Amino acid sequence: MLLLALDTATPAVTVALHDGDDVIASSSQVDARRHGELLLPAIDRVLAEAGLRLDAVTGVVVGIGPGPYTGLRVGLMTADTFGLALGVPVHGVCTLDGLAYAADLESPFVVATDARRKEVYWARYADSRTRLTEPAVDRPADIAGEVAGLPAVGAGALLYPDTFPRAHEPEHVSAAALARLAAERLAAGEELPAPRPLYLRRPDAQVPKNYKVVTPK
Repeated sequence: MLLLALDTATPAVTVALHDGDDVIASSSQVDARRHGELLLPAIDRVLAEAGLRLDAVTGVVVGIGPGPYTGLRVGLMTADTFGLALGVPVHGVCTLDGLAYAADLESPFVVATDARRKEVYWARYADSRTRLTEPAVDRPADIAGEVAGLPAVGAGALLYPDTFPRAHEPEHVSAAALARLAAERLAAGEELPAPRPLYLRRPDAQVPKNYKVVTPK
């Protein structure tokens, strides 16, 4: 097994290789505006670090969000393209699950990432491997009662200490954690979902309401 894992659902552009036993190479850079520019060089970098070629990859793992439309689709389109070119399966993993796995907590907690617009993408967990709620997007104040008293991880939690007073790192997802979680689930015989994006809301850029289509006569 050689899994190529990547995620662009948060400001982190993160890539890792997992050989079935553990992560053998990884790269993470935080830059919310350069996902498309940074992702392919990061993939080249981890392959070079591992001394392997792309055609050695037997499966692709990609974070499916939730996340902003533009950043998230960079990773998803790249994963789909590699899957088709290499003829290997592409597995989707919820980005919040990757953060939860990296948190390595064995009691209830919350994962919250920054959704912009003064909102967070979030979910509650029983432990680092067990999600209790579906991913959602809300204003922190609106979920204060649901998350009260719980530890929290993720950039969204760190941004809103009034709602998440027990927030701590990890701040962003890492492809290394995503790869370890996917490898663990695959080894247990679980079927990972297809890489369908969790956008949860419409993209920020939209066609103006009064936009007029002009056609040539």
